[in-house]
Amino acid sequence: MDKTGSIEVICGSMFSGKTEELIRRIKRATIARQKIELFKPTVDVRYSETDVVSHDRKALSSTPVENSSSILLLAGDADVIGIDEAQFFDNGLVDVCNQLANQGRRVIVAGLDMDYLGNPFGPMPQLLAIADDVYKTRAVCVRCGNLANYSYRTVSGDRQILLGEMHEYEPLCRKCYIEMMAKK
Repeated sequence: MDKTGSIEVICGSMFSGKTEELIRRIKRATIARQKIELFKPTVDVRYSETDVVSHDRKALSSTPVENSSSILLLAGDADVIGIDEAQFFDNGLVDVCNQLANQGRRVIVAGLDMDYLGNPFGPMPQLLAIADDVYKTRAVCVRCGNLANYSYRTVSGDRQILLGEMHEYEPLCRKCYIEMMAKK
């Protein structure tokens, strides 16, 4: 019987558990004795240059890559391919994920669905459109305690990409995000 490939996208704001969920799924695939390969963009060096690391310090070894086409070259014969911080990759990531899934592989992608301005981020909108399964994680708003979907930038700067943690970003609900953006 031929294997059926799939694309699973885990998305949400910062501090919502995206990477933690990716790590959980990869660990389960390992328990199932599936061959896995895990990738992250080379630009993400917050906690480690090589490991995929969640904010609560859960970590798995990964291969940092410059661009999405490198994933195709390095995926080898893996049954499951994990990709973290997908928003930092080029738009070719959509074709890469499709190719891998069409080869019968399970592709698990995690990334921010919106940037700090609330706009769709990188290849994520296209990945969400082609995904077989979408799992949206939610953080807790640090201002009111409601569920949060927004990554509010607390420091000045207008570059779309600014790697950061709790010192640079806060998870906010829609109401609090709108209130804070109006003050800028």
